[in-house]
Amino acid sequence: MAPVAVESAPVVPANPPQIKQAPSAHPLDPLSADEITGLSAAVRQYVATQTPIKAFKYIGAETVLPPKRDVLAYLGIRTSPGSEPDPYVEVSRKADVDIIDVITGHSWIIHLSFKESEWVVDGTEQLPEGQMPQLSVNELIEAEQIVRNDERVKKLCADVGVGPDQIYADGWSLGYDERFSKKLRLQQCLLYARFGEDENIYAHPLDFIPVIDSNAKKVIHIDFPSHPKSGLHTASADYSTQPPNLEVTCDRGRIPPPKMKHEYLADHLDTANAPREPLKPLHVIQPEGVSFKMSGNILEWQQWKMHIGFTAREGVVLGTVTYNDAGEVRPVFYRMSCAEMVVPYGSPDHPHPRKFAFDVGEYGMGVQANELSLGCDCLGTIHYLPGHFIGHDGNTVTIKNAICIHEEDAGLLWKHTDYRPGGRSQSVRSRKLVISMICTVANYEYAFYWNFYLDGTVELETRLTGILNVYTLAEGEQATFGTQVAPRINAQYHQHLFSIRVDPMVDGINNTVIESDIKPYPYATGSAENYAGNGFISVDTPVTEASGREYSHETDRRWRIVNRSRTHYSSGLPVAYSVGIGGATRGLLAQPESWVRERAGFATKSLWVVPSDEATSGGRRWPAGRHVPQTRTQPKDSVVEWTKNGESVDDKDILLFLTVGVNHVPRPEDWPVMPTEHLRIVFKPIGFFKANPALDVKAPVDERSRNAFPAGDIGTGAVVEHTNGNGSTQASTSCGCS
Repeated sequence: MAPVAVESAPVVPANPPQIKQAPSAHPLDPLSADEITGLSAAVRQYVATQTPIKAFKYIGAETVLPPKRDVLAYLGIRTSPGSEPDPYVEVSRKADVDIIDVITGHSWIIHLSFKESEWVVDGTEQLPEGQMPQLSVNELIEAEQIVRNDERVKKLCADVGVGPDQIYADGWSLGYDERFSKKLRLQQCLLYARFGEDENIYAHPLDFIPVIDSNAKKVIHIDFPSHPKSGLHTASADYSTQPPNLEVTCDRGRIPPPKMKHEYLADHLDTANAPREPLKPLHVIQPEGVSFKMSGNILEWQQWKMHIGFTAREGVVLGTVTYNDAGEVRPVFYRMSCAEMVVPYGSPDHPHPRKFAFDVGEYGMGVQANELSLGCDCLGTIHYLPGHFIGHDGNTVTIKNAICIHEEDAGLLWKHTDYRPGGRSQSVRSRKLVISMICTVANYEYAFYWNFYLDGTVELETRLTGILNVYTLAEGEQATFGTQVAPRINAQYHQHLFSIRVDPMVDGINNTVIESDIKPYPYATGSAENYAGNGFISVDTPVTEASGREYSHETDRRWRIVNRSRTHYSSGLPVAYSVGIGGATRGLLAQPESWVRERAGFATKSLWVVPSDEATSGGRRWPAGRHVPQTRTQPKDSVVEWTKNGESVDDKDILLFLTVGVNHVPRPEDWPVMPTEHLRIVFKPIGFFKANPALDVKAPVDERSRNAFPAGDIGTGAVVEHTNGNGSTQASTSCGCS
C-alpha cells in the first residue's frame, strides 16, 4: 500500500510567487533566511508545473560548494608560495534542495542556481531505491506522536502501567535491518515513560521498540529485546542474537519500567541531592570590549582571519583560514568541519545492534543546534551568529544564537625566569578565540569548540555530555554489555567516533602528508654509532597514495601537512602544520563484516588522505556517503571507496578525514546526567614560522587580580611568602613581568 500524504507536506499551488533577493556577500556564506524562502518558492513552482508530484515535504537545503580556486581568486588569497592570487572571478551561487514525494515515497534532489536576483531550477535527480536524505527534525518529533496514536503500543504500555499521555519516544533511523524493504523510510522508536511534569524520562525505559514508517505515519512492527540472563526471550525457539522473522510472535514475559526517579533539574532534586552551597561569583569582563572584529560571517582576531559558516548537516564550519605573518597573508586551512560521526552500541541482543546512529548523516548537527544562552552556555562578552534551515513546509527555521564567538584566558602563553641572582622573569598570558556550537541529539549533547591561539595553534575540542542511552532490566537481572548505573537501568557500552574533515592549504593548495614515527636509533649499546644506547630518531614517510592510515602508540606516530614549495630558513624542512590526534584516536570495535563496519568504514582508520575532486557530485564531503539513512553497504561516494584506486596525494590538493572518539564504558557517576567528557585535536605550526610567533604578544599585569586572603593570610593565621624564582621573596603583587 502506498504511503498517504502527511499533514506537514505542502500542497503545491499553481502559481507561487517569485522571491527577489540580494546576492550573498561571501562565496561560502551559509544560506540566509531570505535565500531559503527563495529556494522554497522556486522548488514549489517547479514541482507544480514540471513534475507529476502532488504532495511533498522539504527535507533539507544547502549551498553547493563553489570551486576552491574561484573562491580564493575572489578573496585574493594566493594558491602557492610566492605567487600572486589568481585573477578575480565572480563566483556563482548554487544550492541543492532535498524533497520527498509523500505519495510514492521517492526522494529527489532539486539543483538550483542564483541568476539575476532569483533562484532557478537547473535540474532534478531522483535517488535510487534505498537512498534517501537525512531524517528531518519534523520527522523525529512526529515519531513520538505516531507511537502514541498506535492502539497496539497503547495496549502494550497499559499492560505495564503506562498511560497514553505518559509515552515518550526518541526516534532513531532504523539503521540496518534486512527484514524491511529498502524503499520504506523507517525509524526505530526507543520508548520511555514520564510519570510527572518535566520528569527525567530516561529513568523509565520501556521493554519494547516500535518500528514506524515516517512517510505513512504508522507503526509497522514491534520488536521485543531479549533478556537472556533472566531467561526472558522468545520461548518458541532457542536463544539467538539473530533477528527473528517478522511473523514471529513474541511470547516472552513483560517487564514493567523502573519507577524510581532519577532527576537532574535543580527544582526536581530530592533532599538527599539538594543543591550545594553556591560558588562565589566569577565574572569575565572585557571593559574595553572584545579584540575580534566581525564583518558579516568574516572574523578577524589578532593575526587570524577566517569565515564562519553553518550548514544544516555539519553545523559550524570554518573556511578560508589565513594568518598574517608580518604583513604576509598566509593560507592555512580552506575548510574544516565535523563531517560525520557514528555511535555503535555493544550489545549483540536484537534489536540493540541497530543502534549505531550517524548523528551527522542521518540527522544533521546543524538542525539540532541549541539556541545558546548568555552567561550560561557562553560566558563573557559574546557575539552570536544564527543558523537557518528549511522546514517540512518550506518555511525557514531559525536558530537565533546557534554559534557563539568569544575570547577566553588560556593560561600561560610562555614564561622564563633567569634563576641566577638578580635575573629577570618574563610571563606572558595566552588567550584563545573560541567559536562554539552545542547540539542535542536525542539524549546526548555534543559541544564543538574551535579554539585559535596566539602562537598559531588551532584546536578542536569536542565535549560530550547529556544523558546515557539506557534500557530496562528485569527484577534481579544483571547488566550485560553495559553498566547497571541505577537499579534496573542498563547503560550499554558504546563508542562515539567522529570524522573531522580537513581541507588544508598550508601556504597553498598543493600539500603532502608526512607520517612520522619515533624509533630507537637502530644501533646497539656499545656500538660506535650509539655507545651509550640512548639515541632515538624520527623517521619520516611521505603518504603518496590515497589511503587510510593507522595510529601507532608504540612509535608515537604523528602526521604533518607540508608544502614542499617553501622551506624553513634554518631547518631546511618544508613548512608544515601538524595533525595531533594521538590521545583521541579510537578504532571501531565491531567485527569484520559487521553491520556497522559495512556502513561506517571511515571509522576503521585513524586518518584518511584522499585527493580533492570537485568534479564529482558532492565534492568528497561525506566520509560515509551523501545519503546515509538505511544504507546496507559502503556507499560508492565514501572515503573507503575514494582510496581504492590509490590516486596520488603527493603535492596535490588533498583532503584529510580524522577519526577520533571515545570508548564509553558508563560509570554510575555518569547518571542521571553525564559530567562533560573532553576530546581534543590540535593543529600546530612546524617550521611554518621563523620562530615563536607569539614573541610580540604584550604582557600586561592584570590590575584587578588580588590575593584571595588579606596580607597572605590563608585562613589559618599563617602568612605565605612567594618566591620569584631567583631566590628572593616578595609579596606577590605582580606576575614578575619586566
